[in-house]
Amino acid sequence: MHIAPHDNQNRPIVDIDHPLVPYVYFNIIRLGAGQTFDYRTRGYETCVVPATGTVTVEAAGQTFAAIGQRGADVWDGEPEGVYVPQHTGARMTALTDTEVFIAGAQYGETLRPFAVRAPDIDRVQYGSDDTKTHRKIKHILGAAYHDRVGRLLVSELFTVGAGGWSGFPSHKHDTDRLPDETRHDECYNFRFRPDYGSGLQMLQRVDNQVGDAYHIMNRSTVLIDKGYHPCCVLPGYEMYYFTILGGQSQRSLKQYFQPTHAAQLHTIPGIMDMVAKFK
Repeated sequence: MHIAPHDNQNRPIVDIDHPLVPYVYFNIIRLGAGQTFDYRTRGYETCVVPATGTVTVEAAGQTFAAIGQRGADVWDGEPEGVYVPQHTGARMTALTDTEVFIAGAQYGETLRPFAVRAPDIDRVQYGSDDTKTHRKIKHILGAAYHDRVGRLLVSELFTVGAGGWSGFPSHKHDTDRLPDETRHDECYNFRFRPDYGSGLQMLQRVDNQVGDAYHIMNRSTVLIDKGYHPCCVLPGYEMYYFTILGGQSQRSLKQYFQPTHAAQLHTIPGIMDMVAKFK
């Protein structure tokens, strides 16, 4: 499903118990310097990640000061975030004009909040210019926090260079059938540089059958509920997407690669390192 760019007026773009992707939650908050925003998500753990600007986050009696150091856009510096447990009141106060992502996953236990600072970001780069698959991933809530988070995985993905494919070889994660695959609902929010760039999100429900394709633009949101889902950006443009994964029964993601294209796993440098980081 594609949700076109729009002013959500600080209301959830993907609310709790969404009929397509019930295991994830997504909101974008825009604040002017000095403004505050309060929220509480019963049954959903969340992570506050400034796309641009700086905020202070208060949750469960703790204060996490000056989160987020990016200026003009998501390419302008490293991400930071704050993990907020489910059903825990949180307040963010904008220190500058800011745009903030709130990523969430369904989870019933109440853990402890913590901050993820720029030096703590787990990075992986894989693919190649030759295979048109070169990309960089910055894990905000990745494998390093496996024992401190319930079911939520939060990452930022960047194409390296201008143009190319991401999420290839095509894979899916819509069925809980360990050890081959886990069900993880997924949500993307895209950005392009320059911001008038665009791309394509594929969603092929069944191997070797016609699927869906969505024209994605700056600030497009895409919900991945079922099927193989590679995406691409037009030549001459860079693409970023904020990625939220929420597991049905476990946090670690087990991707199932599309049989038709599985041989491509042996052509893309470093791809298994990428797979290992989604835990």
